[in-house]
Amino acid sequence: MIRRARSTAMVVAVAAAAFAADKPQALPKDLPAYGVMKPFVAPHIAESKLDNGMTVWLAPEPGFPKVAFTLVVRGGLAADPKDRPGFAGLLAAALTEGTRQRSARQVAEDIAAAGGDLSADATADAVLLQTSILSEKIGPALSVLADVAQHASFQDAEVAIARNKLAASLRASEADPGFLARRALYRALFGQHPYAAIAPTQDSLARTTPAELREEFARRFRPERTLLIAVGDFSEQSLASAIRTNFGSWTASGSAAPVEVAKPAAAVSKTIDFVPRPNSVQTTLYLGTIGPTLRESDYAAARVGATLYGGMFGSRLIQNIREDKGYTYSPGARFTGNREAGVLATRADVRNVVTGASFNEITYELNRMATTAPQADEVERAKRFLLGSLAISLQSGRAKARQLANLWIDSLPPGELAAEAQKIERVTPQDVEAAGQKYFPAWRMTVVAVGEESVIKNELAPFGLEFRQVQ
Repeated sequence: MIRRARSTAMVVAVAAAAFAADKPQALPKDLPAYGVMKPFVAPHIAESKLDNGMTVWLAPEPGFPKVAFTLVVRGGLAADPKDRPGFAGLLAAALTEGTRQRSARQVAEDIAAAGGDLSADATADAVLLQTSILSEKIGPALSVLADVAQHASFQDAEVAIARNKLAASLRASEADPGFLARRALYRALFGQHPYAAIAPTQDSLARTTPAELREEFARRFRPERTLLIAVGDFSEQSLASAIRTNFGSWTASGSAAPVEVAKPAAAVSKTIDFVPRPNSVQTTLYLGTIGPTLRESDYAAARVGATLYGGMFGSRLIQNIREDKGYTYSPGARFTGNREAGVLATRADVRNVVTGASFNEITYELNRMATTAPQADEVERAKRFLLGSLAISLQSGRAKARQLANLWIDSLPPGELAAEAQKIERVTPQDVEAAGQKYFPAWRMTVVAVGEESVIKNELAPFGLEFRQVQ
């Protein structure tokens, strides 16, 4: 966290932020007025539960002859053993590579014959299986999906292939300063909390065995912890019957894996964590803090605030350090959410010689959010951007299914899909001001810098913060 009392330079920057008069951007004359926003119309969602405890959400949308399925199982990266970060990532990578009845090739061929493919991934709080298939092939596709969810085999050879792919992907990611900064930020923000791990390590990949994956699969993949979502062109009654046929006999045995995590405590960092990247010609700056979850009443206001601050092309941050000063090409900020904690993060890849100047402007804009009320037209633009982005992002059935999965992971009802747009529409400048005061002060931010060590230390020394080298 950045403490204003630690540095005269920081005090001066904050004072400047408080008293500077910001000139509004001049717009071309005779621009037409905003059109009426077309409200987002969420599909009707039928909720049910099988006798074995599996939850089912069906969202029929007649017309285009496709159906998107998403199967969600509670327990993701945050449920992994402490000495095996990223375990769930390897479990997801090997999940679709064969069952007791089908080889990896047969799984791929059978789902392809239904008009789609099958993918799996792990988030902090869940493992997800997704496919999008032709409506006329619902029966064969459900058969494959149910087989994988209940009988994934984790054969030695297939696990080895998945492990090697993940290891190679990790090596590629570690060449990316953005990945290094994000990994360091989450480690600093969350400490010993399970959310600190966003990726595996080479050691955890090498040590994980197929037998361990099979054991953990049986502990996590249980019907009472599973949601199946279907969005698309189907008969609700016939699909419900097909789901009962394929999943109704699924039973869990043995002990269940613990998957719930506690809400992380907010921490105050007094350092700039840096990751050395010798000979780098730019510095990657990441500033982040814990924010609200989807379940909290000020989430929509904080999201609008983040958009106004740095989440759209006309945001304050982009206008400042890209358009006005030319320090960087694509700075930005966004909220990302886990079940028990959201994260507000700012990223900017800046030229070495303006590392300090960029950091100063970022903290200026954060403190401006925290100390001054936004203008009504700024808030309106941010809301319109969010509402338009939401409408575009939910055009496909697959995207709707994934968003519904996120709601279930966060213990929210499917009706929140429509309520999200309504909450954004109701946000006022006063709501954004309150969220700014709560979440945006620069002193709350954990700071990470990736780049040439001497540049980071020389450029950021005037801010009076301590430096700590991390990986």
